[in-house]
Amino acid sequence: MKHPYKSLPAKAFWRKSVAEPAPADVDPVGEFNVRIGVDTKVATAGSCFAQHIARYLKNSGYNYYVAEAGHPIVPEQIRAKHNYGLFSCRYGNIYTARQLLQLFKRAYGQFLPAEDAWKEAPDHFLDPFRPTTQPGGYISLAELKADRKQHLAAVREMFEKLDVFVFTLGLTECWRTRSDGAVFPICPGVEGGKFDPRRYEFYNQPVEDVIADLTEFRNSLKEVNPQAQIIFTVSPVPLVATAQPGAHVLSATTYSKSVLRVAAETMRLRFDNVHYFPSYEVITGSFNRGAYYAADLRNVVEDGVAHVMRLFLAHATGDGPSEAPAARPQPASQQDEHLAAAQRMIEVECDEVALDRD
Repeated sequence: MKHPYKSLPAKAFWRKSVAEPAPADVDPVGEFNVRIGVDTKVATAGSCFAQHIARYLKNSGYNYYVAEAGHPIVPEQIRAKHNYGLFSCRYGNIYTARQLLQLFKRAYGQFLPAEDAWKEAPDHFLDPFRPTTQPGGYISLAELKADRKQHLAAVREMFEKLDVFVFTLGLTECWRTRSDGAVFPICPGVEGGKFDPRRYEFYNQPVEDVIADLTEFRNSLKEVNPQAQIIFTVSPVPLVATAQPGAHVLSATTYSKSVLRVAAETMRLRFDNVHYFPSYEVITGSFNRGAYYAADLRNVVEDGVAHVMRLFLAHATGDGPSEAPAARPQPASQQDEHLAAAQRMIEVECDEVALDRD
């Protein structure tokens, strides 16, 4: 039997596939069996990096599925400012596996958190589970609950009608209530609410915890949508800060991304309808000599996003990387506006950035 490594010396393989090609030509995608057509309903959720995936799908002529688009009578520009279309539903950033599972359970009435709303003023209410989604908050608790009801209905519709669900795993660190374990996208007291250590606690998920949450989510999704395919990616955006006692943010980032990468791989190996796409490897790989990060060493520059999405579209559509579909041409009247919008969208909305404010 021929030894599997005899066909090419390991050093030569690394050199020819990683070190020698131009950075834009490196393709670390291995087995990837998802196929996306122009009619495939592709839904997105996750950390801020998932917003790039949504943007490219939409601009490349594919069916970026938005189940909660806002009222059609409202101009698209206003809807965008109110975070409609940022993801497939108006849930904002979902950083952790626990947050994703919690969203599913809340949508189907399987979990009703005790933390119902944050009252900032007599006419200012925030949803604890998406505190930055509604600019200025809600003017009453009734308005908040009405919007939440239709939001969760849209989430159910999304899960039941999507063909492919792309979820970008962002963090293992989270804040949760001591009473019922409900998790938040950001620490209470940063974008709303008041921090109280008697009510809230820091929790850093271990790998077995993440795998358990993703497995329960996968099984639950299969019950309502047996044909759904799931693609996990890991966000290459490092932590802006850590609440882990005694930890440096670099070490905390390595722990978090390592756990998420192992969890994603475990899920891929266990389930036929779960897949992994190596956007993390493309952005963080040594082959690009750090060129895919901005000066702050956190935000991903457009060249890096373009590399990831070129490979994603190439492999998901079945074409080679050189034949990946290009973005749809736009009328000349829209080009300047689109260019300005693209510049703004390089730095996507991230709740976590609030932790870095002076």
